[in-house]
Amino acid sequence: MKRRTAFTAVMAATTMVALSACSSGTGSDGSSDSGDQTLNIYAWSGEIPDAVIDGFEEETGISVTLDTFDSNETMISKLAAGNSGYDIVEPSQYAVQLMVERDLLAEIDKSRLEGFDNLTEKFVDPSFDPDNTYSIPWAWGTTGILYNEACTGREITGWSDMWDEEFSGKIYMLDNMLSAYIAGLQINGLSATSTDEAEIETATDSLLEQKPLLAGYNSENYADLVGSGDACIAEAYSGTTAALAVESNPDVHYILPEEGGTLWTDSFSIVSDTDSEDAAYQWLNYTLRPEVAALATDEASLASANGAALELISDQSMVDNPAVYAPESALENAEFIVDPGEALSYFQAGWTRVRAS
Repeated sequence: MKRRTAFTAVMAATTMVALSACSSGTGSDGSSDSGDQTLNIYAWSGEIPDAVIDGFEEETGISVTLDTFDSNETMISKLAAGNSGYDIVEPSQYAVQLMVERDLLAEIDKSRLEGFDNLTEKFVDPSFDPDNTYSIPWAWGTTGILYNEACTGREITGWSDMWDEEFSGKIYMLDNMLSAYIAGLQINGLSATSTDEAEIETATDSLLEQKPLLAGYNSENYADLVGSGDACIAEAYSGTTAALAVESNPDVHYILPEEGGTLWTDSFSIVSDTDSEDAAYQWLNYTLRPEVAALATDEASLASANGAALELISDQSMVDNPAVYAPESALENAEFIVDPGEALSYFQAGWTRVRAS
């Protein structure tokens, strides 16, 4: 599946015009208007199964319109232009930060939630959104390594293996700036969330050192190449594509590197100018139910952020597939990638050098 940290477009998002003011859909007494008979959702393509939409509509009588996007930046641009008409959006972790800065998201009233305690602990009070003030996690995944043991001839354990000359010409890195820098930073014992100019320069030097060993940068068909043995090892996003590669070939494995790797999560948030606040809270409560959250795995091959949903997933092989649910022990050193802020320019300068080398 696509993942997702297309930070090279963030600077455009950070310079957008301020939102024009819009009226709320609730009166001074807290009552809702007719907008609560509809709910307009803007979400990642493929992340909300039809069964979730159908079940919500049938139970509540609320009509749902679902539009999808292919990048956080597209979604942020749409909302920042004003009068988007959306009530619920599904930002990734760094996008939550950017949207809060622009007053695009409403604070979530926890007293109106049912089932918040169903969330897995690691998604409660996350670094990108303290106390889950603006976001309720829905799905999650990781950035790690996909490899073919028939090609490598041995177990792969960390980013350092992607600098091994033994695999020269058989290594792929993700074609994404900050995804590549995850490995470049962590191989040096540095945090993937570093904003220090000198540390980013160190990571740049490592990526320059690695470049001659690569078959290329690839975010599209690397799983197919690893599966066929045309590639030995690739930086990879967890999710449907990697999971299928692991299921299809017993020699293919997905791991989080011993140096850490990273976590991503996509969450439901209420748009600040929604006209359907009550319906939005009904949506949050519905999707917090374990039996509903389990559909993220059963129908969309995504890891659910709802811990109570795990035992309700019908295909337990998905829970055992590390390309969907990374083992808890492997997540100990994994980091959430967050908005690098002004440090983005350091990454951009270094990435330009790497790609031109």
